[in-house]
Amino acid sequence: MNSLLFTIFSFILALGILITVHEFGHFWVARKLGVKVLRFSVGFGKPLLTFRGRGPTPEDQGTEYVLAAIPLGGYVKMLDEREGAVPEKELERSFNRKSLPVRAAIVAAGPVFNFIFAILAFWLINVAGDMGARPLVGAVAEGSIAAEAGFQPGDEFVSVADRITTTWEMVVYGLLTESASGDDLAVKVRVADGYEEDRQLPGGQLIELAENSRLLERIGLTPKRPQVPPVIDQLAPGEAAERAGIQSGDRILAINGKPLEVWDELVEAIKVLPGKPATLEIERQGATETIGLIVGSREVDGKMIGRIGAGPHVPEDLFDQYRVEVRYGPVEAIGLATAKTWDMSVFMLKMLGQMLKGEVSVKNLSGPISIAQTAGKTASYGAIQFLKFLALVSISLGVLNLLPIPVLDGGHLLFFLVEAVKGSPLSEAAQAQGQRIGMALLLALMGLAFYVDLARLLG
Repeated sequence: MNSLLFTIFSFILALGILITVHEFGHFWVARKLGVKVLRFSVGFGKPLLTFRGRGPTPEDQGTEYVLAAIPLGGYVKMLDEREGAVPEKELERSFNRKSLPVRAAIVAAGPVFNFIFAILAFWLINVAGDMGARPLVGAVAEGSIAAEAGFQPGDEFVSVADRITTTWEMVVYGLLTESASGDDLAVKVRVADGYEEDRQLPGGQLIELAENSRLLERIGLTPKRPQVPPVIDQLAPGEAAERAGIQSGDRILAINGKPLEVWDELVEAIKVLPGKPATLEIERQGATETIGLIVGSREVDGKMIGRIGAGPHVPEDLFDQYRVEVRYGPVEAIGLATAKTWDMSVFMLKMLGQMLKGEVSVKNLSGPISIAQTAGKTASYGAIQFLKFLALVSISLGVLNLLPIPVLDGGHLLFFLVEAVKGSPLSEAAQAQGQRIGMALLLALMGLAFYVDLARLLG
């Protein structure tokens, strides 16, 4: 229950931040270009909190700021003759009276501020520093794309198409963004003896394999992970291990005669023995002993699995060789953050185009359920991961809102383009029809994303 509440809170917080950023873009540019803003609302529906800012004169009421009940969007209401009578003295501050470039700038400001937010977020992450996993290959699946390309256990990624890849996150990011063109990818790795070698991956297959965030697995690569030794540390009171006399510091050498090298092997062996006897060979203070016990059990996803109520001892320096901190100077970080925002924007556009052409599965779409789950997960991992999530969703909002679909900002910009070409605005009837079509398209897209979410959730 607490996890669900945390996920919901994280989702609402993320939406609130990104909606505010987007609408503030419209608001700020409108005010700077002389348009009167009547209301700035975060959310729809019943207002929960309202207050009014000061106007330039006592007679001129300022902007009304609203926090509404449904946190799934927001809006900036500007003075506009098409929405009601405007006093003579206020006509010059009306949106519809402004020049075409001014109106276009106000409409484009929302998505632009989403991109600016992403750049600032990536810049902050680059300057603050981010811990990541070194891109060491642990295993290569037989017959996989990676195996055919010559990858071997122990390889370490150095670069993907000239992109430096210091962490696994950089590797996946490079594989996805660089493969969007469909060209084969040149990948440089450092082999076990320290020399660098080139590998070639078929770019056309990578995006097709990227569904459900399992790109590495589907290519055939398993990251190398630290191996925790089978040494007991914590013991759960009253459970099987403690009752059998196992002590903290004991090293489990074998279970039912099967030798053990790492903790995971012990866990897997115990899982398949719920309620059954097991014989453990242990090393304690240099001496070897044999201990028998009855494995405990618990239900997981409707299936009983074994447990003994013991946790491993993890050496303090175990993870040091697998982790790396990525940090840049403030100036260098600006260029990197801008480039990453641009790359992700182009990649998302290409993915949308490939979905429309049927070249990429719609399973790559994320709806509100997936976004909420990811918000909760990243927030639980810490501020840096949550900030990465916000940056990526902000880019998605910017790209989505610039699509030439009426109702969205890109649709309004499309109307402005038509107005610039023909020398006069589209008729109100044509705009209304466009809005209806745009709303239908948007609802269809949202319905598809929600369906994919449910299908993913239900397996």
